[in-house]
Amino acid sequence: MFLVKVDENFCKGCQLCVVNCPKNIMAMSDTVNAKGQHTAYCKSPEDCIGCKSCGIVCPDAAITIEKED
Repeated sequence: MFLVKVDENFCKGCQLCVVNCPKNIMAMSDTVNAKGQHTAYCKSPEDCIGCKSCGIVCPDAAITIEKED
């Protein structure tokens, strides 16, 4: 299983990760960060295949993907 981490301090809510996720597991949160932006999160981490598409397309490097032991 993979752990998708979104740094809410850097996420600007562009939704590129949501659009580019091949498994459709990224979504936008209802809460806002300090900048007033809705941030992305992984709604189904158990379905993540670790392709890193979300992290690659993120213009602010707000997403990291780690393999869980």
